[in-house]
Amino acid sequence: MLLAIWSWVWNRIDDRIHKDKNVGMSPHFNFGQGFREFPISLALTLLYEAYQYLLGWIPVRLISRTAIPAWRAASFFLGLFLVWAACGSALAAYDHSLLTFHMIKHLLLMTFAPALILLGEPVRVFWIGMPLFAQRVLRRVLRRSSLRRFTRMVTRPALCWTLSAMTLLAWHLPALFTLAMRSESWHLVEQILFFATGLFFWWPVIQPWPSASTGPRWSILLYLFLATLPCDILSGFLAFSDRVAYPVYFSTPRLFGFSVLEDQQCAAALMWTCVTLVYLVPAVTISSRLLAPRTSREHDLQQSQFSCGPVPQSARRNPEVA
Repeated sequence: MLLAIWSWVWNRIDDRIHKDKNVGMSPHFNFGQGFREFPISLALTLLYEAYQYLLGWIPVRLISRTAIPAWRAASFFLGLFLVWAACGSALAAYDHSLLTFHMIKHLLLMTFAPALILLGEPVRVFWIGMPLFAQRVLRRVLRRSSLRRFTRMVTRPALCWTLSAMTLLAWHLPALFTLAMRSESWHLVEQILFFATGLFFWWPVIQPWPSASTGPRWSILLYLFLATLPCDILSGFLAFSDRVAYPVYFSTPRLFGFSVLEDQQCAAALMWTCVTLVYLVPAVTISSRLLAPRTSREHDLQQSQFSCGPVPQSARRNPEVA
């Protein structure tokens, strides 16, 4: 739903494109007109998504406080806010002037916002908030085996990793990067692909409803490790290169006293640090969940053997690792 709305939103944003081609600012913001140039349609669309989420989440919350905890709702709303921060706030004003701010937008759209949105279980909540007749229609469609096979295929970790890595590396090639800087349409495509592939990347890690596990959970640790490699290659090249990778920034105003090369190194360091730390969080979480049930089961077995009593049911059952 979010991806479908994005195309409509960005078509409305085109009406607010910055007309002065000599100013190296993002087409989404005009300093001369101030806050009036913020994409109001984007803000309204995100507010509508938040409203629809509440329509499904509040009834569930009244029935059970543990079904979809409050922290998941807060995560969803924070994810929507980060989408607005990347594309509708003053941050967008510096996108075409500093590579560092481009990297911040990239991280928000591809790394932070998609993960937070999926943690909010949006598909499940929106399904609950749907009218009954819409649920019946969708249920018939979703029962088709061809659609289920297609869904399983596009959410396989290998494909999700490939889409994310190729999108990241392709849009940071100098030719495509310059094209997106100079073309409003291609800049739109770039932002949508960042967000869409971010959702694909995080889907196997978070596994929101109604996804099913596609393999052993420990494989996600390898998945996250491999995901750092494209970022390491790109950020390492930008950080240690003594040449400017994107000469297009020579024609933009220098802000905050950064030279073009210093800006490039700062952007690389930011990306390298953030991606490593962000991927470390789910890796630690998954590792702890994989180890905790085994430790608990072994403890139960030891206690039962010591007391010569029966083995607890929880120890005999092989727990499912979420």
